[in-house]
Amino acid sequence: MLDSCVKTFRLPPLILHPFSTADDASVLMESSRASLALQGFLPRDETPAYDLDQQLLRGRYAEIRMLYYIGKDITRWAEQCTETVLAANVAPERRIRPETFCVLLVQHVPPHVRVKLEGWGVLDFCALFRRSIGLHAIFHNIPNPEDLAPDFLRRYHRYLDQWYEQRLKDWVFDRPQQNEFTFELYASGEYALMLEQSWNEDSSVE
Repeated sequence: MLDSCVKTFRLPPLILHPFSTADDASVLMESSRASLALQGFLPRDETPAYDLDQQLLRGRYAEIRMLYYIGKDITRWAEQCTETVLAANVAPERRIRPETFCVLLVQHVPPHVRVKLEGWGVLDFCALFRRSIGLHAIFHNIPNPEDLAPDFLRRYHRYLDQWYEQRLKDWVFDRPQQNEFTFELYASGEYALMLEQSWNEDSSVE
């Protein structure tokens, strides 16, 4: 167990790059309306069911694209965290793997990171992180839309949740404890601006 006298270990920051565009937002809105129409919650007008289903599928693929790029950043971060903790030798008796930090993101997000995500409008971030990790457990590169079966696109959430759980089962590792680790979260543009300001301050001192 983590000694209560030991300070929380600070991990490298998690930097998320832009993963959607204005076009993606439009596709997602159309997909959401199509889904509601197909379920009978919105009037279908004269739009055939097939066309509504195609709008739904385009939106599902846009969601998968976003999850893929989030997962790419998370995968890189989890590997960096593992290297950092092992190099610092702060927990030599613990089995630290990237999965340790995947669980940290899904189950033990620090309060200040939670507040920042909610400020970005990301409320169900646990599902967002879980599914992005699950997707990267299977796909090294993002597949083309025609390579994915329509039934998979319609129900991909279930598959990604199962893939995440299976990844955790496939490896022996220690799960993080409450307050054992902390980290900062930045959008890539925000982090780049911070670095630029830091460099400018260093230059002025010289």
